[in-house]
Amino acid sequence: MSPTRVLIVDDEPQLLRALRINLQARQYEVVTAGDGTTALQVAAIEHPDVVVLDLGLPDLDGIEVLRTLRAWTPVPVLVLSGRLGSGEKVAALDAGADDYVTKPFNIDELLARIRSVTRRRPEPEAASTVRVGDYDIDLAAHDARRADGSGQRQHLTRTEWRILDLLARNPGKLVSHRELLRHVWGPTYLDQTHYLRQYMGQLRRKLEPDPARPRHLLTEPAMGYRFQP
Repeated sequence: MSPTRVLIVDDEPQLLRALRINLQARQYEVVTAGDGTTALQVAAIEHPDVVVLDLGLPDLDGIEVLRTLRAWTPVPVLVLSGRLGSGEKVAALDAGADDYVTKPFNIDELLARIRSVTRRRPEPEAASTVRVGDYDIDLAAHDARRADGSGQRQHLTRTEWRILDLLARNPGKLVSHRELLRHVWGPTYLDQTHYLRQYMGQLRRKLEPDPARPRHLLTEPAMGYRFQP
C-alpha cells in the first residue's frame, strides 16, 4: 500500500518544516505550499490524499482555497486555524472542510484527525452496524437492539435515524450544524440549530448509558456534532 500523501498549506516555514519532519517520521509522504495559489497548483499536480490547510494565507483566504478545491476534488481537508473565533471555523466547515484543529495544537491530535478524515468510510448503500453504548445499531435496517442478547429494541423516530445515520457513517468526523440541518430538514432550515439540540438530546437519552456524559454522540460547541465509535 502506498503511503498517505499529505499536502500542508501554511505560510510559516518553521511550522511547515516541523510538520514535514513529524509526518515523514510516521511514514507519510509530504508536500507543502506557502500560499493559496501554490497550494491549488500543487493539489492539481500531486493529487494528495488529504490537505492540511491554514486559513490565514498571504495571498488567498483559506476559505477561498477550500471552495476552489471543492469545485473539482472531494479530497479530505483538515483546517488548521490560528483564529480563535468560531465564525471562521463554521464558514470553513460549511465550505466543505472535513475537520479543524486550532493553533497551537498537539501533534498527536493532528495525526489522529488526519487518520480520521482519511479513513475509508462505509459505502452508503452497504449495511453498516455500529455500537452506541449498550446498543447495536443496524443503519441499513433501522434496527437498534441491546447488545446483551436480550433482543430488546429501542425505537427511534425517522428524524432520529437520519441524524444518527449521517453521524455514524462519518466516524470521528465533525459534522457541522448546517450539514446536519441540510441533510435532515433541507436548505430552508439551516439556522434552526435548536432542532438539533432537541433531537440529539433524545438520541442520547435513548442510546447513551449516561446521557449527561455522552461517550459516542459528542457536541463540538458552536460547530456541530461528532460520532465517536
